[in-house]
Amino acid sequence: MRRRGVAVVSMACAAALVLSACGSDDEETGSGGGGGGGGGGTAGGTVDVGILTALSGPGAAAAAGSIRGAEARFASYDGECSDMEFNLVEADDASSAQGALAGAQKLVQQDDVFAMINVSAFFYGASPFLTSAAGTVPVFGGAWDGAQEWSATDDNLFNSGFVPNYDVVYTSYGDFFVEQGATTVAGIGYVSPSSQAGLEAGLASIENAGLEVGYTNNSVQFGSTDVGPLVLGILDSGADAVYTTINFDTSLALVAGLKQAGWEGTFVSPTGYGADLLASEPAVEIGQGVIFSNAFTPVEAGTEATDALKAALQESGNESGTPGFYESQGWFGADLFLYGLEQAGCDASQEEVISTLQQTDDWDANGLYPTPIPQTTTEYDEQCSFYLVLEGDGFQPLNDGEPFCGTPVE
Repeated sequence: MRRRGVAVVSMACAAALVLSACGSDDEETGSGGGGGGGGGGTAGGTVDVGILTALSGPGAAAAAGSIRGAEARFASYDGECSDMEFNLVEADDASSAQGALAGAQKLVQQDDVFAMINVSAFFYGASPFLTSAAGTVPVFGGAWDGAQEWSATDDNLFNSGFVPNYDVVYTSYGDFFVEQGATTVAGIGYVSPSSQAGLEAGLASIENAGLEVGYTNNSVQFGSTDVGPLVLGILDSGADAVYTTINFDTSLALVAGLKQAGWEGTFVSPTGYGADLLASEPAVEIGQGVIFSNAFTPVEAGTEATDALKAALQESGNESGTPGFYESQGWFGADLFLYGLEQAGCDASQEEVISTLQQTDDWDANGLYPTPIPQTTTEYDEQCSFYLVLEGDGFQPLNDGEPFCGTPVE
């Protein structure tokens, strides 16, 4: 049975926020040595929860918010297990697959954590170790790094976002560009497997909607702002819309180049929504009119769930309370762990948390996702994204704040 999914491709494309060769099956990672450890026994009064993210290397700047997001969720928690203390233990992936493996081994073998939150674009370097030698440690996080282990439903990895499947093309992207009045769409992606696959799936949806695909480039180097050839390619192809699977640093340079050339089309970015963009006056000025897709309900919706998220982030030091990608991933990983602990029992063992979550399909991050994220399947019968346009000094929701959804193309 397929289940509804939200922004499957958009979530995966956000992995391009760091200099990642996401999902590469060619990495020499190994499974590492040592036993599972991970705290053993039951959670008890104080629980050590590891978090794997980039603390150094080129990915560190983008990933800085992940720890703040997780800490904000734990600090705001007021549920069945709120009399317990949650201690966040950090590990650095060093912006590499090898670093992710070393960081995971540290958390399991040295820090003896009870559970682990993944906010690493290089998690595929650690996933073989975590699902074999450390298979008793429950791991929570998004599947946007491309590790194939996320697709299994009988292991210790639990998805805090929908698992991408680039073999399935959804109607949503094409339908959205049609609604925006586009006729010819250019596609820009990074030279990474996940970015290229996401671009291909998006453009297939666009063609399915009857639109033309113009200039396409899927070999952009990570973090590049040398966009002159891209601007010329888009202009020469006559494209009146651009679909990207790149980070917003590169997108921002591309938008600036297109505007300087007098282009006035529709530009859609899967990354950039969040406080980091709003904190940069030049980025806000250049980004006017850019449309951003988002996997979860944006805080601008003003729901009970988004208001709680916004307040918690503001309390943690995020002035606007608008979560960036990594900040949201830290929050969702922590929230799914708390949910699993409540479902299994506050004194549950690691094995009980794992076996309980393997059977659950109703976690929706307290309403931040419009539909639950199932743990029993990675096949979805619908794909949805929220879209917002940057206007003035803030993001304005499109489609009356409702998600824009599509079904698989037969």
